[in-house]
Amino acid sequence: MSFTMDDSRPIFQQIAERIENDILEGRLPEESQVPSTNQFAAFYQINPATVLKGVNLLVDQQILYKKRGIGMFVSSGVREKILENRKERFYEQYVFAMVREAEKLGISAEQLTEMIRRKETGR
Repeated sequence: MSFTMDDSRPIFQQIAERIENDILEGRLPEESQVPSTNQFAAFYQINPATVLKGVNLLVDQQILYKKRGIGMFVSSGVREKILENRKERFYEQYVFAMVREAEKLGISAEQLTEMIRRKETGR
């Protein structure tokens, strides 16, 4: 459970993303208990309220759920939900922006596709 904080983004969002990454990578299986707010806060040396804000973001998205008096748990079926959300975000942040820039530069869809293939082959 290690990662470097990015000063350009809110810490609570990074905590939520870290938990999502742990779910995607199988470190937090569905229905498993998530480390407590205090455990996260101690590990990352941040305010527990900041961690709680990140965890509550995932609760609001139904990625995590609370068991009163026990803790937070990973919801069933959320791995696919996270993947779909991440794919959509990837499209919006990277693909859409790339195609838009390519259009400005007069790069055709075929040329763009070739550029991507060229990257894959390392030429």
